[in-house]
Amino acid sequence: MIPLRLPLLAVLVSLALCQYYDYDYQPASMLGPSGPNCNQECECPINFPSAMYCDSRKLKFVPVVPTGIKYLYLHNNQIEEIKAGVFDNVTDGLRWLVLDKNHLTNAKIAKGTIDKLTALEKLFFSYNNITEPVIPPSKSLDELKMMHNKLTKFPSGLLSDKENLTSINLQHNELTSDAIAGAFKGPKKLMSLDVSNNKLKKLPAGVPSSLEILYADYNDIDSIGAGYLNKLPKLQYLRVSHNKLVDSGIPAGVFNVSSLVELDLSFNKLQSIPEINEQLEQFYLQANEISKDAPRLRYLRLDGNEIKPPIPRDIIVCFRLLTSIVI
Repeated sequence: MIPLRLPLLAVLVSLALCQYYDYDYQPASMLGPSGPNCNQECECPINFPSAMYCDSRKLKFVPVVPTGIKYLYLHNNQIEEIKAGVFDNVTDGLRWLVLDKNHLTNAKIAKGTIDKLTALEKLFFSYNNITEPVIPPSKSLDELKMMHNKLTKFPSGLLSDKENLTSINLQHNELTSDAIAGAFKGPKKLMSLDVSNNKLKKLPAGVPSSLEILYADYNDIDSIGAGYLNKLPKLQYLRVSHNKLVDSGIPAGVFNVSSLVELDLSFNKLQSIPEINEQLEQFYLQANEISKDAPRLRYLRLDGNEIKPPIPRDIIVCFRLLTSIVI
């Protein structure tokens, strides 16, 4: 068990700011003095010798990583370059690589660096300036985060051998639907995919049937393909808020699947309520153009729109902001 825990206060502050980090992080100073086998720019606590802390040190480049390091923290620096050879001692041992919040571009990542890491499990590469993904050869990779970059493409086949990959987060990039066509076919265990805040015109095609979470908020999506959800029998959470969905782009019954627990269609251009399944627990529809009457629930006021949605009374329907339900 890795002795990394966030202080409770830090967790609360993080939640309050709607920010989160999936790597539990505890400052090196809380883990004892640094051991002798460590780069002088960083710290390798004797109580946690497999970790090297190089975060928040105004580094311009990645230091040479010594043998035995499995967890490498390089976030919150000014790193612009990854030179060849820096990972030569840990090509088959490094498990976590955290490079968030630096100034990296594809041109300054030398061959023989990340492309040599054969045992990497987590790659955090958010808040940089890369325009195309940097993928290690490791078949053990289970989590990939490249949020807040400048990605314009994600070539098909890059993840073809990533059988253990369960989570991909690509929000806040410049990806189009064509740019990610076929990109996610490889990972057969993929459970979570976030492509929010991009330039998609449709939901990602070719995603594996294992998917449980799909976030595609803040794109240009105006329609959902007929039978799209039938290909995702395990999908529980679907968010397509802040898009351009219209009634004609919603095929009859497309959301009437029993697996869905949460469906967010808020901030679109819908004029009527789509058909849903009785198993749905959370349904978000605020800030649409809904005005048509429909049977069942007596009366619903939804951000100034008066509607009677076709939703069974026993379903739990959650609406945010100025919504209210009158039974």
